[in-house]
Amino acid sequence: MAKETNAGRKVVATNRKARHDYLIEDTYEAGIALMGTEVKALRMGRASLVDGWAAFSGDELWLEGVHIPEYSNGTWTNHTPRRKRKLLLHRRELDKLMSRTRESGHTLVPLQLYFKDGRAKVEIALAKGKKDYDKRHALRERQDTREAQRALHSRGER
Repeated sequence: MAKETNAGRKVVATNRKARHDYLIEDTYEAGIALMGTEVKALRMGRASLVDGWAAFSGDELWLEGVHIPEYSNGTWTNHTPRRKRKLLLHRRELDKLMSRTRESGHTLVPLQLYFKDGRAKVEIALAKGKKDYDKRHALRERQDTREAQRALHSRGER
């Protein structure tokens, strides 16, 4: 089942790999247009954002590559797991995102899929891809701070 993080918000899926692979510049909360069986599958806590991205088609924003498995109790009206889903944002936000994604190296990646007050929402991020050396540098910094915390903790206990 989906875990509840705070009042009125149930997290269904997170994309932890996105924060490792991309430098997150800005985040947006968008509504998502879903079919009934997709909502039921999400309420069961089943989804994967790993291969997902958002792209413009005309002047509309679409979420692609996100896997929401078929609803097990569904009938012939079941949805296809990796279909394109329309994202719902205000026009000024769409225009801002469209101009920013046209810049080289910028992309839109989903970070989190959740229910907020009963409505399905997706947190998308305007991101720039990291180089391999940036990823290694970030990992090294995290390890160094972890080791420093351990050393301080062990010194304080003795």
